[in-house]
Amino acid sequence: MKINWKATVITAAVAVAVVAGAVIYVLVDQNNTRVAAEERGGGSIAVVRDDSHVLDDAGDGAITIVEFLDFECEACGAYYPVVEELRVKYEGQINYVVRYFPLPGHINSENSAVAAEAAAAQGRFEDMYNRLFETQAQWGESQQSQAELFRSYATELGLDMTAYDEAVADPATLERVRSDLDDGRALGVDRTPTFFVDGEPLVIERWNDLESAITTRLDGTP
Repeated sequence: MKINWKATVITAAVAVAVVAGAVIYVLVDQNNTRVAAEERGGGSIAVVRDDSHVLDDAGDGAITIVEFLDFECEACGAYYPVVEELRVKYEGQINYVVRYFPLPGHINSENSAVAAEAAAAQGRFEDMYNRLFETQAQWGESQQSQAELFRSYATELGLDMTAYDEAVADPATLERVRSDLDDGRALGVDRTPTFFVDGEPLVIERWNDLESAITTRLDGTP
């Protein structure tokens, strides 16, 4: 059998070009994400930004915990009561900051984050944050948009619904959510919940790892 070397070489060259193109695409996409985040932060990726949602503010010198979360994430929902307990237990000793990281596999991860951000525009972020986690079992994993359900939560919270609807429809609200996502990716976040303690990522292997990180710093242990 005669081998058509010319055709073989061309085929191999095309295959190499396709692979190289895919690699370049991934690298460019990652670089664009990094650059976008750096442009917002003046050349650095900030774990906490001026517009980040601070649930507890114990002031300078307190331990700062940042959680990147997805309101539809079951693990985040499971950790929610743990976080709330720690916030009460260490009140006045920690700054607790929440940032969005909507996972692409969840239909309502962005919708819920937009609802929270729209509530934040009226100073009610924490109320919506609590409502979304407390009801997660009712709407999580739904294959249909739950935007109307989230709107009903806003009504129950007594928000100005005209202002809420305008905020939800405003592209800047979704952009605000996605800016957190970009920062998270640039910081190496690839799952939720992801915690940072005093700017350092915390690897969670056990339920008490977050509290251990807090007590370690309170005790002054390196």
